[in-house]
Amino acid sequence: MYLSFAASSFFVRVPMKRSKKIFLAFVAVFVVMLVVLSVDISRKTTFPGSKSQLKERIKKQFGKKDTVRSAPANATHRP
Repeated sequence: MYLSFAASSFFVRVPMKRSKKIFLAFVAVFVVMLVVLSVDISRKTTFPGSKSQLKERIKKQFGKKDTVRSAPANATHRP
């Protein structure tokens, strides 16, 4: 009996002041902005467990043999 009274009194509509409505609007906009930002950041990042290890990535990227033959000993580098 007590729970039904407490629940029914909780949902009673009380008129809000204008300042409270403005505050709740700002809170709603802020929460929506946080959700949008969180989704944006989560799409741009990768879970660390799904990446291959650093040594494996470096070996795959830079471990290939060079296709250019070595330069002669008297060659100089000019910018």
